[in-house]
Amino acid sequence: MDYTIITITLLVALFTLLGGGVWVALSLLGVGIIAMELFGGAPAGSILATTSWASSASWTLTALPLFIWMGEILYRTRLSEDMFNGLSPWLRGLPGRLLHVNVVGCGIFAAVSGSSAATAATIGRISLPELKARGYPESIAIGSLAGAGTLGLLIPPSIMMIVYGVAAQVSISRLFIAGILPGLMLLLIFSGFLMVWSLINREQMPDDHETLPFMKKLRRGKLLIPVVTLIVAVIGSIYAGFATATEAAAVGVVGALLIAWYSGSLNRETFMGSLMGAVCTSCMIFFILLGAHYLTSAMSFTGLPSALADWIIAKQLSPYVLLLALTLLFIILGCFLDGISIILLTTAVVLPAVQAAGIDLLWFGIFVILVVEMAQITPPVGFNLFVVQNLTGYDMWKVAKASFPFFLLLVLAAILITLFPQIVLGLPQAMRGA
Repeated sequence: MDYTIITITLLVALFTLLGGGVWVALSLLGVGIIAMELFGGAPAGSILATTSWASSASWTLTALPLFIWMGEILYRTRLSEDMFNGLSPWLRGLPGRLLHVNVVGCGIFAAVSGSSAATAATIGRISLPELKARGYPESIAIGSLAGAGTLGLLIPPSIMMIVYGVAAQVSISRLFIAGILPGLMLLLIFSGFLMVWSLINREQMPDDHETLPFMKKLRRGKLLIPVVTLIVAVIGSIYAGFATATEAAAVGVVGALLIAWYSGSLNRETFMGSLMGAVCTSCMIFFILLGAHYLTSAMSFTGLPSALADWIIAKQLSPYVLLLALTLLFIILGCFLDGISIILLTTAVVLPAVQAAGIDLLWFGIFVILVVEMAQITPPVGFNLFVVQNLTGYDMWKVAKASFPFFLLLVLAAILITLFPQIVLGLPQAMRGA
């Protein structure tokens, strides 16, 4: 069988469907049906029926709508306002001052939302008007928000980690633990860049030297207690082995409801709004999952993944060359697809090749998520760019230009975890050995 013809045919079909405005899930299903009918030699309808059940009948997947609901609940609270007021007194002493609220605020909210777009939107709706009113340069404020918003994908609990874990059959709890150090590393890289930028561009920084007594800082810091408690409850329960990812997600929903109630934001309107928002997002993701699972099955019938793996073994490609090629592929796909679609679209073909190259699938999951973070700020379909554009009203290219330095910082983070894989694997190995 000529695998070149198969590859070209399926790629043309995929980009034709996507270019025609067909939903991602339907495009994946369509390409899967074409693969089965032309090259698979198996009944497409029967395989679709069994795949539909197999793609949804997973206890692990119940964590997905729960974490989405948790983020939706918190999005409708005063959490972002409390975080800004709680963080700002402590960050004024750093070079860059309140610019760090974007980074640290996104890092904290990422640890309880699991969504990149929700993280950027929630923090941005408070921080951007405040920073603009105080005279901070808009370009660096916008760029730091778009860049730091991507932490929602990497800092656990992450919706993307759940999707990858199910697709690659990797423990979601271990993925959550593996994402902690890279997430903190990326947070420090972003803050470090803001310090350097502010020192170089002193003339652009406003004269914002307001100081607060220590006791008043402590009183402001109390505003962070609810969200820090929720982070400890969700991530700490997984790390300590008290709960699975699904059980921790249930804890997170209860905690988010309590925070919303405590802040006075929980009423019938916000509760139903969060519930319907979670239902819509979850249905969209599950529909894409169905299409991706069907395409995965179709690919296995064509023999394309195993042929690609055999080719990599025969060519003896180094893991670094393979990772470079995959990075370029994911960035290109990020110009047209969202992160979940990228992971689900490529898993069937890529993972056998990755395993053939001897790359750890747990490490590769964090690497892929980091690269997909780059796609979140890559025009024209970078989700974080859309979010920031809606918040500011600026055109896409102005937002993309402001975000470009943070794209390069994401590239640096990907290089660091490639050169030092223990940044990813250290905590999971320590947890397993404990």
